Amino acid sequence: MVFSSITFLFFFLPIVLGLYHLVFLPVSIGHRSAPFWRHLSNLFLLTVSLFFYFWGEGWLIWIILASTLIDYCCGLLIGGAFHKGEIERLIKDAPRTFRQRAGLIISICSNLAFLCFFKYFNFGVDSLNMALPASWQIHDAMRIALPLGISFYTFQSMSYTIDVYRGQVKATANLVDFACFVTLFPQLVAGPIVRYRDIAHQLVHRTISRSLFASGVSRFTIGLAKKVLLANTVAQAADGILALPSQQMTTALAWIFTLCYSLQIYFDFSGYSDMAIGLGRMFGFDLKENFNYPYISRSIRDFWRRWHISLSTWFRDYLYIPLGGNRKGEGRTYLNLLTIFFLCGLWHGAYWTYVLWGLYHGSFLILERTRFGSLIERLPRPLQHVYTLLVVMVGWILFATESFGQSLVIIQSLFDFAPSHTALFAKEYFSTDIQLAIVIGILGSLPILPRLQSFSQHWTTGANILNILKPISIFCLLLLSGMALASGTHNPFIYFRF
Repeated sequence: MVFSSITFLFFFLPIVLGLYHLVFLPVSIGHRSAPFWRHLSNLFLLTVSLFFYFWGEGWLIWIILASTLIDYCCGLLIGGAFHKGEIERLIKDAPRTFRQRAGLIISICSNLAFLCFFKYFNFGVDSLNMALPASWQIHDAMRIALPLGISFYTFQSMSYTIDVYRGQVKATANLVDFACFVTLFPQLVAGPIVRYRDIAHQLVHRTISRSLFASGVSRFTIGLAKKVLLANTVAQAADGILALPSQQMTTALAWIFTLCYSLQIYFDFSGYSDMAIGLGRMFGFDLKENFNYPYISRSIRDFWRRWHISLSTWFRDYLYIPLGGNRKGEGRTYLNLLTIFFLCGLWHGAYWTYVLWGLYHGSFLILERTRFGSLIERLPRPLQHVYTLLVVMVGWILFATESFGQSLVIIQSLFDFAPSHTALFAKEYFSTDIQLAIVIGILGSLPILPRLQSFSQHWTTGANILNILKPISIFCLLLLSGMALASGTHNPFIYFRF
């Protein structure tokens, strides 16, 4: 069940919201039994979240249930519940006992075992077959289905036990609250990756106001429009061109594909994040931002501060810094960066093109720490933006394709290194609606609206106009998105397969 579907928008979401706010009503009116009803609302959210996941994955739900139960028990073991009978927050710099270290190791190993088996088993068999002679290849190996969202919820659940071990958060004894955190359906399938320490207080003390709910509806609608009206439209050109035989790829088609896919992946994924954040607000949760206009970056380092923020900060806090970060000399820093981005590419998918994409970005991050980076910093700002966009857009070609050969054909055609044997007219993939989506997408990837809102705060008339136009615009976006969905023009989110 995807957010951009008739079933979710007009059946699942209204019913769940109505029942949830009915359960949450005593909390909203400040009744003395509010803590009980807040916990009951967590149980309700847990139930509907499991139903939401079961709808799409069936009995593969056992994986997320097992991961949740293991990490809950490991958190108790680290916190001392099975030893002292009470849970305490660990002192940051105090030595850890054998039980605490065992709890952390069990949590990490079990989560990585789930992730590696279900996500990389097929990849391992296929890679082994590529390296073996034909007579030795394995052709009767079972094929493992990839559970939705496993990359997200394993990282999310694993971060809990690591934070408990580090003394950054106290372990919880409430299984319902913890399971609600792991399975919360707004961000379950494609993030943002939420950390328990950021949401622990909200699980037991959250409230819902009209302004918070209204902002959630607004944010959700913007995300829906990003997905349905922009990402899906430019995807028609990107998917069509990607499906062409290599000999039909021309320079014009290569550039149209690269531009359309760059817009598609941004509005597809940031649209999902907007919808997740908006849904969270409707249920009283304040989830952190996951994007900050990445296409205005002036370096690749800046790009990764703005793109998929929850993932980049996860790798930074749980891998890069523990490996030594940039504290052990240039050589070690470069090795750490390559390691992190190798794993980042592998996290995104079980194809070698994802690994190459990760190493590609890691290489540019290393280059920007050398004299090359100093040279980029001395360039005029427009040229810094051009450099960053060019690097990112070429990288998306690796990300979008399943073989390096296909990537190479598009990159060569992009710079006219490869001759085209068949002249296809680019206008076949450059219709009026796609051109309009590209123009709106380029404008939407710039921080124009926030700056207008900031400017209007110093101009009373402008603020009043924006206050009037905002609900009208949101209604129009919702209407247009609904019409697009009614015509059947929707497809799964790109990050659902991760």
